[in-house]
Amino acid sequence: MHFYCGAAWERSATVDAIMIAAEYLKRIAAWSRELNDREIEVARAGIVEKSYRADEFIFMRGDCFDYWTGIVTGLARMGTVSSGGKAASFAGLTAGAWFGEGSMLKTEPRRYDVVALRDTRLALMDRNTFFWLFENSVGFNRFLVRQLNERLGQFIGALEHGRTLDATGRVARSIASLFNPILYPDLTRHLEITQEEIGALSGISRQNANQCLKRLEKEGLLRLEYGGVTIIDLDRLRDYGE
Repeated sequence: MHFYCGAAWERSATVDAIMIAAEYLKRIAAWSRELNDREIEVARAGIVEKSYRADEFIFMRGDCFDYWTGIVTGLARMGTVSSGGKAASFAGLTAGAWFGEGSMLKTEPRRYDVVALRDTRLALMDRNTFFWLFENSVGFNRFLVRQLNERLGQFIGALEHGRTLDATGRVARSIASLFNPILYPDLTRHLEITQEEIGALSGISRQNANQCLKRLEKEGLLRLEYGGVTIIDLDRLRDYGE
């Protein structure tokens, strides 16, 4: 069933339809490293790249956004806003992250918003390619199982942290969540992210995020640097507040 509505796609016009190289695909998509040569050719033929500006919605809740999506460069936030105007962040999405497989498999409109927190470039796999890989590639299906399991755990954790932790705890867990090796492969301990972006991911203001980060730095969990943070003790960040 094909249900593409086009609303989200029409918000921006910067699209690169040139077929990407196999080596480039392996660099931006860790899942492609498990594919055979035939599967890689199918995958790269079904992907285009598209750029979004900072603060631009990639898609909104209810959109029929008919693509499986990867972050090539940049940073995005997955979340939603209630009818009363209260915002909730589900996850941050850094370079190397792929998302939206649940909506693709269930053939339904998106149940959340995704907004670019900075200028962001995406890789977009069309529905036919996604389902060809789903039906024919063992390696692709192994990846999807791991991905769905990790994403479920991430969402359960975010729900728990939002209800039980103070602001510093939420900041610590939000940063730690970006270091999941399955959801965000190939990351180093240095994270290029601003305090405003950390605040957006944690559901607090930039000023509060600044205070929380200074506390975490004082406790020896991370080091604040120009344009980002370097993680010193990832295990303590993951368990902060317990």
